[in-house]
This record gives sequence, C-alpha cells and structure tokens, in this order.
Amino acid sequence: MTRSEFDGAPILVLGANGKTGRRVAERLRAQGLSVRACARSTQPRFDWNDRATWRAALDGVKRAYVTYQPDLAVPGALDTVSAFFDTALSAGAERIVLLSGRGEEEAQAAEHALQRSGARWTILRCSWFMQNFSESFLLDPIREGTLALPAGDIKEPFVDAEDIADAAVAALTQPGHENRLYELTGPRAISFGEALECIAKASKRDLHFVPVAPEAFRAGLLDAGVSKPETELILYLFTTVLDGRNERPADGLRAALHRDARSFEDYAARVAASGLWNA
Repeated sequence: MTRSEFDGAPILVLGANGKTGRRVAERLRAQGLSVRACARSTQPRFDWNDRATWRAALDGVKRAYVTYQPDLAVPGALDTVSAFFDTALSAGAERIVLLSGRGEEEAQAAEHALQRSGARWTILRCSWFMQNFSESFLLDPIREGTLALPAGDIKEPFVDAEDIADAAVAALTQPGHENRLYELTGPRAISFGEALECIAKASKRDLHFVPVAPEAFRAGLLDAGVSKPETELILYLFTTVLDGRNERPADGLRAALHRDARSFEDYAARVAASGLWNA
C-alpha cells in the first residue's frame, strides 16, 4: 500500500457519540481526513456485544481510535477487546490508539493485549474526565445545587477530554507516537469538593458537596434511573479506583503534545460561559 492510499483510508473512531470519540472525529474531519465514526446508533453500526457488526466498521480501515463501552474494568472486556484487536488486524488495520483507564488492573490487561497484538499501538491511559461534571451523571446534581458522592478528601488530577482528543489525533496522524504509552492527567490533583468549589466560583452559583456512604449513593443512582450495571460500575470507580492511587499528576500530555495540560479552572470557565450548569 502506498502512503497516499494509507492516508486516504477511513479512520475508524469508536464511541462516536462519547466524550472523547466525538471530539476526535470532529478534529479529524477538520483536517480533511476520511472518518468512519461508529456507535450502536450509526451506519455502519458498531456494537461491542455483537461481533457481527465489527467487520463492516473495519472495512478498508488502516487506523482506529478504540474506546470500550461501558469501561475496560467490566467483566468480559478483556476477551472482547482482544478479539477486536485480532479482527482489526486481520481486516487490514495497522494503527490502533486505545483509550485506557488509570489505576485499573483490568484496563492494563487490555493494554497488554494490544501491545501483544502486532499492531502499531498508542495507549492513552487517562484519569477521571473533567467532563463527568458537565456531560455525565454529575450534571443534574450540580444543576440542582447539591453534589452527594461517596468521596472524601481523596484528590484526583482530572483530565480534560479536549486534551485527550488532541493526543489521540496526534497519535493517529503524526509520526513518533508508535508504541508509546501516555498517562494523561490534569496539571494538579484536587478533591471532588474542591472541583465543585471551582465550578461554583466559575458559574457564580451556591453549590454544596455532601459526602455520602456508598450504599446511599447506590440507592440514589438507582432512584434516578441509572441502570444497575452502570450504577455498579460508577460505585466501583468511586470505592476502588479513588483510593489515592492516582493522586500524582503525570506528564503524558507534555510527552505527547509538548505543552501543559488544561487546568480544571480553564474547563470550569468554558462550561460556565455556556450556561450549562445553570438550573
């Protein structure tokens, strides 16, 4: 295959409606590249639980951005992503960029599967997304004024999904990122309470953080209509991963992009200006 044929082949972006997939697809299209953004609701359709959908999504693809839903920590994820890597390579894909989770043993097992697959790989091992406060299950409680979580003073170097997308696009389109693992975090670690204070200041709202017991948190999620599997995953992340193991910020963004990571203050100012957090 010539270089022009490689460059002209569609780039597969999985999780096309997700926090990072949507941003990656937008950036690639802005560069004039051919993008095949896939999810369960797209054509071609892609469903992690229906392997019959994989081949159509991979047809003609040489590069792929892979995000696993709901999370690499769930049972069965390793077998599924390993099978996908094998399918992708047999279909002709060469370059795979994987979104992974920081401090999750299960996610690191998936990383090892990719590293052994024979692909030219890049792994983006990420901490908690800042966008969980604006594009996920934390949004409605913030709009209502009270955020109740089973999290105390443990700090997390929240990472901006905009930074993740920038790193993913660089890995998909530029040389020098092959067989590299980047740990992506924000520039400093803050607690959930401190994050909410930052949001309150940026949005000029009176917001309250309330620590709650895990069981009360579980009941609240279920009452709010969150599915049981998603509830258990969220609880796992709060009670297992948020134990201090990820408090130290990493320098993966500087290694990948030669610039500093965006701060939580920058993120809060952007979202507050949009009015999204207003009740």
